[in-house]
Amino acid sequence: MVTVVGVVAGCMSVLLANPRHFYTDDTESQYAPMWVMLGRHLHEGRFPALVPWEWMSGNYSMEEAGLYNPPQLLVDWFAPAFDNLALYVTVVKLIFSVIAALGVFRVCLAYGARGSWAAVAATAFPLSGWFLFFDEASWATSLTGTAWMLHAWASAVRYTRTPADQRRWTNGPIPVFVFLYLAISVQYVFPAVESALMVGAVAVGEVVRQRSWRPSLRLLAVAACAGLAGLETYLPGMLSSPVTWRGNERILSEDFLTVPWSESLNASLPSTVPAFTGWWGYVQPLPMVYIGWFLIPLLAFIDWAAVRRSAREHTGPALFALIFLMWTAGPGRIGPLRWPARVLPMLAVGLLVLVCLWLSRHGTFGVRRRGIAAAVLLGLLFVRSFCAAPHLVVRHLIAVAVVAALTAAFVWLARTRGPAAACALAIVAMFPIAYDQVRAQSPTPMSYHFPERRSEMTAAFPHFDGVTLQLADRALVPPAEQSAAGAWGSLAFGNYAKNLRLNYVNAYTPIGYREFSRLLCMGWDGSTCPAAFGAAFSVEPATGRTYVDLMKVDRIVLQRAQYPDAGNQPAPPGWKWVDYPGHERYIWVLERENGPVSTTPGPSDAHGVTATQLGRDSVSSHLRVTSPDGGRLVFARLAWPGYRVTLDGADIGFHTVADTFVAVDIPPGTRDADLVVAWRPPGWTVGIATALAGLLGLAALQWRYRRDRRDDDEAETGLPAVDFDPLTEPRKPVLV
Repeated sequence: MVTVVGVVAGCMSVLLANPRHFYTDDTESQYAPMWVMLGRHLHEGRFPALVPWEWMSGNYSMEEAGLYNPPQLLVDWFAPAFDNLALYVTVVKLIFSVIAALGVFRVCLAYGARGSWAAVAATAFPLSGWFLFFDEASWATSLTGTAWMLHAWASAVRYTRTPADQRRWTNGPIPVFVFLYLAISVQYVFPAVESALMVGAVAVGEVVRQRSWRPSLRLLAVAACAGLAGLETYLPGMLSSPVTWRGNERILSEDFLTVPWSESLNASLPSTVPAFTGWWGYVQPLPMVYIGWFLIPLLAFIDWAAVRRSAREHTGPALFALIFLMWTAGPGRIGPLRWPARVLPMLAVGLLVLVCLWLSRHGTFGVRRRGIAAAVLLGLLFVRSFCAAPHLVVRHLIAVAVVAALTAAFVWLARTRGPAAACALAIVAMFPIAYDQVRAQSPTPMSYHFPERRSEMTAAFPHFDGVTLQLADRALVPPAEQSAAGAWGSLAFGNYAKNLRLNYVNAYTPIGYREFSRLLCMGWDGSTCPAAFGAAFSVEPATGRTYVDLMKVDRIVLQRAQYPDAGNQPAPPGWKWVDYPGHERYIWVLERENGPVSTTPGPSDAHGVTATQLGRDSVSSHLRVTSPDGGRLVFARLAWPGYRVTLDGADIGFHTVADTFVAVDIPPGTRDADLVVAWRPPGWTVGIATALAGLLGLAALQWRYRRDRRDDDEAETGLPAVDFDPLTEPRKPVLV
């Protein structure tokens, strides 16, 4: 309860400093609108694996959608019911912050820490620098994946350490499997890789501690089963990577967001602004490496001789922290894993668990010279922070004074009132520090400043029917115009159009279909370059059709800042300029003279083929085709891997036009044949098979777990074992 109340109080402190802290950057531009869109599809009875008209981000088997993650689907389900998206995402993130904190609490208890110190570590983690300013504020899938991974860590330790006579299902393989699966299936690769490294650290740590391989092998078997079950999440991405931006990534030694160890260990001065290359140059304006005010100064009050004697007990968390300390310093990119600073929360949680565990078991507060050591540590923190940002010297000095006073008060309370009172001070002191850190960065430098209410967005925006292609650049929108009354009443970047229930080609994607992106020079947030207008109306040589015709686009919105004179030029053939009163300041609008084409049946181009569409949905097209001499059909679909084309039930394959569009060759002599173009996530049958194998493996491990317990009980008592849970069953007479 202390942990839960502490996390809620910490989040309230953050919201007092900036009410939009949890609704910023990728949350407002990517996640929140995507939740709304996915929720609408679920309400309408559709599983939204593919949305064809979202050419940049429509393949949700690859996006960070969590399609196979039950808690995430629950978040999606409720999202459309909320008009105030800022309120909704704040509540969701508060819930997952509490889940993450309770995970840290359980990890500390599993390694033997006292409850008071476990609460300190648990409350500090959601308020640590990178996690607070990025994972909680912006990258929602990192927050949710980390929350589940922490519980998997705690369950893994309990699974390997619980004696046979104390085994219950809550200590068995099922919780480890469930939490690992949830961490994997958020559809964000970092929590999945971090979970694998965590399992490895726990396994090695328990071999060192117990001097036996058996518990660790059982843990590795459970992790393998969870990996098999979660393989469906990543198979589509792995099999589709050749056509995406990520298809040629490898190990690179980049310096962007690589964190030197001197910075990643500067963890206790609230004013720290680390020095490494990032979005804001060499010195970052946010306290990314901050972990907790107590972490470094209280190292002076640990009995290190006792720590050395019990080192085997703590091998797992020490190895975990060491792995991620090494990772933060590079390499800059390992395949899809880029920006090593992203693992700073893992370093933070590893150090919090270790230090709070050591203070819990080996803390000593009665020696005067330890105060001198703490002062030296604070001096080193000041020197490092001053060297990175000497212009903040006054703020650094105030921070040193505050941390010194808190350390002295903590030691006095520990000596006079006991560790619990001191831990209470440690927790309470976190709240004003979090408030000050967020206040100093309010408004956050990452915000798009999208409106908070969907009703406000819809009221300000034109109602565009059909499929719209926007040619614009977000960099051309100055901060003063980033509001519903300004540019956001006419332009839609990222996933903004999903809030409006409009069908836009542009969307937010970290994946990107490479050739289509090149065609319109479209970026991850839907921005385009000035050459995109000419490219969109250029003729594709193989079909003789323009690209906007092949895409079946109904409308093109041009940003006036990027195309200042476009509306004064003649419209392209078949198109007309349309005025939308009240929006003339920001956009020109082109619409088709003969009405929308996105809803018309059939392919976007037919050569030598007569085609009648019989049915169409997001993942398939069913047509009746006739072609005496053979011909070709081109569909308004990106050629994502996973399409299968059959003619009267026989697989005939497909190819691409412009390396972008699905195209099908119809053989000569075809008459009234059934053509079906259907898409499934590539590898989905393999994923189902591996998921079943993982569940069967889990069943076998659970059976073995219960059998080992029964065998142990019978060996101890000579009587058949009785399955008794004291939490759910009344006490029974025991025969002694």
